[in-house]
Amino acid sequence: MSTIAIAGLGWLGLPLAVQLQELGHTVKGSVTSKEKKAQLASYGVDVYQVEIAEDEIRGEITNFLANVDILIVLIPPGLRRNTGHNHALRMAQLLDAVQNALVKKVILISSTGVYDDSQGVVTEADAPKPQDVKGNQLLEVEQLFFKSSTSDNTVIRFGGLYGGSRNPVKYLAGRTGLTNGDAPVNMIHRQDCIGVILAVIYKNAYGHIFNAVNPEHPSKKEYYTTQAEQLGLEPPHYNSEEEHVYKQVDSINIKSVLGYSFQKNL
Repeated sequence: MSTIAIAGLGWLGLPLAVQLQELGHTVKGSVTSKEKKAQLASYGVDVYQVEIAEDEIRGEITNFLANVDILIVLIPPGLRRNTGHNHALRMAQLLDAVQNALVKKVILISSTGVYDDSQGVVTEADAPKPQDVKGNQLLEVEQLFFKSSTSDNTVIRFGGLYGGSRNPVKYLAGRTGLTNGDAPVNMIHRQDCIGVILAVIYKNAYGHIFNAVNPEHPSKKEYYTTQAEQLGLEPPHYNSEEEHVYKQVDSINIKSVLGYSFQKNL
């Protein structure tokens, strides 16, 4: 069985690590702090402290990447928090380390944020046209990894993430004056995130881009109203004027390359 390293043992990385271990793989994981490393010791994953900056990588990066067959990059860009850092520069540091360690296969987790909100219906066949800093940096990172000649790389673009205690409606409940309520949602459950990653590994599907988004696209108003009611929260309120700007992310490759069927309904 493969030795698989997961850069970023968070909301998705940790349950993914546990499932890979159950399937018989040797799993390594990285975290940014000593405290988190100590917390995760009980899960049986080999945990390494690795902190990636724009100009260097601090910590146990050499040991983390040693003898790794597949690396899964699950490092959030953090651009919504206005940290001011350059995500592309950080990932260039990681790619240098990956190349030095001779890791042969990389699964880079990206986001449907590479597509602009005005691009309409898009699939992997459509070129992203990002108009903001986040989208441009995500696309730059994808291109960095795809240009690497030392490893076989696949990019998975996840839609809006939900599952467990994570539900975006918690941040929208009761808000008023929201716009674009008729626009479709582009969501994916954590269980399907893991399912798509496992499908890439077991299909040996490298050299591809996958838009990993549930094929159901209810409107924002419909979806978040239902979610709020199920959680006993006040639904968000959208303005009634019509908006014609939207993005619906679909996939050609999830079915044709992976043969994957989504497990969770929206």
